Amino acid sequence: MEMIALQAEARTAGIKPKVLRGAGKVPCVVYGSGVATESLACDKGEITRVYTKAGESSIVEIRLGSRHVPALIHQVDLDPLSGQIAHVDFYAVDMTKEVETKVPVRFAGEAPAIKELAAIFVVAHDHVTVRCLPKDLPHELIASISGLKEFHDVVTVADLQVPSGVKVKESTETVLAVVQEPREEEVVEVAAPVEGAEGAAAAPGAEGAAAEGAAAPAADAAAAKKEEKKK
Repeated sequence: MEMIALQAEARTAGIKPKVLRGAGKVPCVVYGSGVATESLACDKGEITRVYTKAGESSIVEIRLGSRHVPALIHQVDLDPLSGQIAHVDFYAVDMTKEVETKVPVRFAGEAPAIKELAAIFVVAHDHVTVRCLPKDLPHELIASISGLKEFHDVVTVADLQVPSGVKVKESTETVLAVVQEPREEEVVEVAAPVEGAEGAAAAPGAEGAAAEGAAAPAADAAAAKKEEKKK
């Protein structure tokens, strides 16, 4: 197993992380098996390159002068505005003891259900947890999707290509991906206009007009009676 080398330097106490970042450095910390917790600083471009290549499932060899510390990238904090790496936690490993970490799953091949039935490929889990010696740690695990022929066919943990010495913690029946029927576009039905609807809508206004017209003669009759009494 080839480790990914990373040059680092001890972080001087009292220097604030903001100052380090302004100088193109990323504050880091390493802790774990057989090492005391130590604050480090790494070049921003270098740590970005290493993280892109190693992810959290490959051993990184932290080079601190004459010391070489094998470690896993345990946690990466990103700047919320720039999206760049702001801080990294490394977990030092003992190469003679098993480690447990998450490894990404890569789906390979071509699924007949997607090609012929226009099925939708839905990923349920894109990582699995493995346990093994650091030297056996795979960067990724591959699962073939060529057996997905009908709707609702699935890829499970049992379909993973697992190297010797590596144990997957999840059950072999755990579903990693499934193919489903394509979604139908929702059709919104618009009701056809009912014949005479406009006239019906206008009817309340018409009734009001009729009532107003009927009120006028009644008022005239009342006035005539009043005038007649005066005589």
